[in-house]
Order: sequence, then structure tokens, then C-alpha cells
Amino acid sequence: MMLKNITKFAALAMVSLALGLSLSGSALAQDQLLNVSYDPTRELYLAYNEAFAKHWKETTGQDVSIESSHGGSGKQARSVIDGLEADVVTLALAYDIDAIAEKGQLLAADWQARLPHNSTPYTSTIVFLVRQGNPKGIKDWGDLVKGDVQVITPNPKTSGGARWNYLAAWDWALKQPGGNADTAKAFVADLFKHVPVLDTGARGSTTTFAQRGIGDVLLAWENEAFLAVKELGPDQFEIVVPSTSILAEPPVAVVDKVVDAHGTRKLAEEYLKYLYSPEGQEIAARNYYRPTDPAIAEKYKSQFPNLKLSTIADFGGWKQAQADHFADGGIFDQIYQPAQ
Repeated sequence: MMLKNITKFAALAMVSLALGLSLSGSALAQDQLLNVSYDPTRELYLAYNEAFAKHWKETTGQDVSIESSHGGSGKQARSVIDGLEADVVTLALAYDIDAIAEKGQLLAADWQARLPHNSTPYTSTIVFLVRQGNPKGIKDWGDLVKGDVQVITPNPKTSGGARWNYLAAWDWALKQPGGNADTAKAFVADLFKHVPVLDTGARGSTTTFAQRGIGDVLLAWENEAFLAVKELGPDQFEIVVPSTSILAEPPVAVVDKVVDAHGTRKLAEEYLKYLYSPEGQEIAARNYYRPTDPAIAEKYKSQFPNLKLSTIADFGGWKQAQADHFADGGIFDQIYQPAQ
């Protein structure tokens, strides 16, 4: 089920929330798995769960039931910390899984070393989605703060995608002639003056832009932008690739204390390992995520634009970036003034 109708975005979100609430606080059977994921992965894991269940049946003879919960990455992490019994988490950024490890004490601090590529089976980046014909002539980050341009992006306090958006914008400003921390701060502050509403997650922002018709440009996960154009049509939207962006690395992890309580450790570990298999990588690529397998990446290379990408290491890693920009009293709190 792809995005045949944009109104399904909200319905899927409500189903995911109801699922999460129904599963929290109750142990799952050994043949059941809960994947708590971030906002734009609904279509990816709908396809992947079906493929993995078939693989598991063929390999072990066991039927398995896999459910997924979706929402803003930060909110999802908080739900797990507060008791949502996720066997695995597949979130938008490493900081959110670190929080589950540190605040929830639910998995080991070295979780990122367990799987290849720092436990990141696929990557993405941030692009712009504009209305057909690009009526505001948006070509790069600097155009987002011109005139009456309205920018749609989620809330960095609750959405992992929003934090990638923010950091990509900051990095672009920093690299402009004469750029420094002060000019970058001023640019991002100006950018958020052009944001009329902050949704809690990336899919909510897509709904605001595409269904409600608010805004001139959506700062979007690359996969989300591709999916919108595919399902809603190039006669309505088009993708603008900025001059620079950021390598978005959404990692995955087994939640140790939960799988040990559920008796699902082997199932959960194989579920994540299979994301790196040729079939798992194909599913990621078909859902517009950038595969990490070199052979699959080569096969799909024409699908993805080539652009200059900064990395989270340029910001000192996620702990440093979180402390500087998104923690209470950080730069985002200093610059953001909600519209009155």
C-alpha cells in the first residue's frame, strides 16, 4: 500500500498510535515483534515486514506477526522510555536510541557497534518539495528566506527529520562566504520566521503541505519527497535538490530488556540483520532510501541525485549537536518565536 491518497497519511498515523497504546505494558508472544519507527517509514516497513515474515517462515517454519508503530522520532523514543514495549527501534537518528539506552536503561550504550555502518542499513538526505512549476523560484537554501516564502518543516524538539532539516540549513549558512556561527544562527532564525506551523513529525508536515495546501516548500526526507511526487503526481509537485545537504543516517537497534522479557531476541536480531540482505536493500531502494550495499546502490544510483553532503560528525556528533541546538535552552529555543 503506497500513497494512493494523501489522506491515508493521517489514518495510518492514528492506527500506529492505537497499536502502540494497545501493545504497551503487555508482553508479546515469542512469534510477535513490535518495531517502533519514525514517521516516513510506513511504506518501507509495510513491504519489509511482509518480506521478512515470508523469509522467516521459509527458514524456520514459524509464522511471525510483525507490527510497526510510527511517529516523530523523538516522541517515539520517549514512548519507549515511558513503557512502550518495542522489540526493535528503527528511528531517525542515533541520539534518540542513545536516549533509550541512557534514560531508559533498555539497551547497551554500545548498541551502534552491533551492526554494519554504525547500525544504519540505509541512509537518506534532505531535499525540497515544491508545488508544480516552482512558483516561488526556490533553488537553494537562501531562497527559503526571501519575501513571503512559507516553509513547512516539523518541530526539531519532537522530530528527527526536523533536526536533520535544521542542521542542513545551518551547515549551508556556515559555508557561505564570511559564514560563521553567528551568521548561521541568524539564517536559521530567519528561516523559522518563514515557518507558519510546526507539526510533531515529518509525515504530519507532508500532510500539512500536500493535503492542507499550506506553504510554498516542504523540507523533506528524500524518500518522502520521491513518494509524494510518485503517488500525487508530477503535475502537482516537484523536487528541488539544494546545492548542499546532510547525510541523514537513521539507525536500528534491538531493545535488549524488552526482547529478553518477551523471548524474542533471536527473532529481533534476525529482523534487523535481514535489512542488510539483498532483498532488504532492494526494498529500501524501492522505497527511495539509499541502500548501503554497494551492488544495490550501484543498481539504483540513477535514482538518487549526487550532491555535497555534510555529516553529523561536522557538528561534533549527536550528543554535541543535541546539547548545542535542541536541548532546553539551546540555540533552537533561543531563535524560535512561534507565530502569534
